[in-house]
Amino acid sequence: MRIEFRHLRTIQAIHETGGLARAADQLNMTQSALSHQIKGIEDQAGVALFARRSKPLRLSAAGLKLLAAAESILPQVAALEAEFAGLVQGKAGRMHIAIECHACFEWLFPVLEQFRKAWPDVDVDIRPGLAFDALPALRREEVDLVVSSDPEDLAETDFTPIFDYEPVFVASANNPLAHKDVIEAEDFRDQTLITYPVDRARLDVFTQLLTPAKVEPAALRQVELTAVILLLVASNRGVAVLPDWVVQQVKYNADYVTRPLTRSGKTRRLYAATRTEDTQRPFVAHLIRLARQEAVRMQRR
Repeated sequence: MRIEFRHLRTIQAIHETGGLARAADQLNMTQSALSHQIKGIEDQAGVALFARRSKPLRLSAAGLKLLAAAESILPQVAALEAEFAGLVQGKAGRMHIAIECHACFEWLFPVLEQFRKAWPDVDVDIRPGLAFDALPALRREEVDLVVSSDPEDLAETDFTPIFDYEPVFVASANNPLAHKDVIEAEDFRDQTLITYPVDRARLDVFTQLLTPAKVEPAALRQVELTAVILLLVASNRGVAVLPDWVVQQVKYNADYVTRPLTRSGKTRRLYAATRTEDTQRPFVAHLIRLARQEAVRMQRR
């Protein structure tokens, strides 16, 4: 027996209207065409779908089974059709984000809250890009956007600038280095450096300062949360290098000092990496705009 969606819709319409004439009107077909379709279903199934002598027309046991299938399947089909229509119109889709910048979680959450309200039919998820190779995952379509400060020349991949930031030195006001105006690589040799728990190749303090100068800190301590890093620094348990926007608020706290790295400073840029075919999709472009706007607000605080 070959059951089609139109058969399920027919059974459901007859059950809801209680007669062939009204069901035919609802399905926008003639009553004779509807009767022919029912006979075709019954011939295939080898059973009657209706108790013929009942008024109003009543489904048989076999007809009730087909109705149960219709009531289960048709809503799923309708939902799928609506989802596909949303994809075609650019109103629905998937936005799975990988973040290679550990501190960016705090910055990104307000962005996603605005995005969620504007695009309720887009499935949003965040994956820490520190645990896997985010850019290859982007190309494999496992994620849809990567927040990264390390653009690469990759085919069919766009790196859209979001904002610039400066990695700054953070220390307790009681640390001897607090008296310096500028921090150089050599200043870290006798310090415990507190960082996020990621490979040093992903940390600005190493890539921009220590590794080129071939300097190793006295000790390295890894901490997951920014708030805990700042707590340890305030207790003079070590020093840290964090994005300037992360430590904006501590500039007004007597327990902390912030200093530039080298006299010329170190400027970095965050990018949104997307597949070229997706960059101009309405919800992708909107997310990037929201990210830029939040960055401006964040840096003005």
